[in-house]
Amino acid sequence: MVVNEEALWEHMERPLAERLIVTPLLSRDQLRGGSVDVRLGQEFILMKRSYKAPIDPLLMEQDPEDYQERVRVPVGDKMILHPNQLVLGATLEFLQVPADLMAYVIGRSSWGRLGLIVATAIMVSPGYRGSLTLELANLGDTPVYLYPGTRIAQLVFHTLTEAGGRYPQEGGKYTGPVGPEFSKLSLDQDWAVIRAFHQQRG
Repeated sequence: MVVNEEALWEHMERPLAERLIVTPLLSRDQLRGGSVDVRLGQEFILMKRSYKAPIDPLLMEQDPEDYQERVRVPVGDKMILHPNQLVLGATLEFLQVPADLMAYVIGRSSWGRLGLIVATAIMVSPGYRGSLTLELANLGDTPVYLYPGTRIAQLVFHTLTEAGGRYPQEGGKYTGPVGPEFSKLSLDQDWAVIRAFHQQRG
């Protein structure tokens, strides 16, 4: 069930361990209805065209610097996002989601109408703590400026019928980030089986 605005404020006033935290909340109107607007942070990971081999998820030991570049764009400045370009950004806000809530990340339609897609992992698990990495893609034909500090997406919260399994704070792939994080696909357990299969084939 979607959480309404009154319930979200109540979750933000709970004892610390059970509290919904969205910080910094720069304006009270970021929270309205059953959603919280989140802003674009200042850190980005740009995907580089590489003269080396393509990214191979089976060989993620490749030096990530071959494929990415980290940049910081301060509030008050802007960054251009070209057509068909993918950039990893992050929310300005740090989140703590209590065990009885989960959230979905939804791009704002006002940005979508400019061609910007905010494609994220979509679901924010109960117990998650950290900033959210945002996959920002320009599907339009015209470059778009990105301004850190602007509202980029919204979180829609849902209650759980009972407290869900918490996101692992120790050993989780994306635990406590404060900026965008590159893919950690290589940590999936499936790769050991796939790697062994490829080795058998020679």
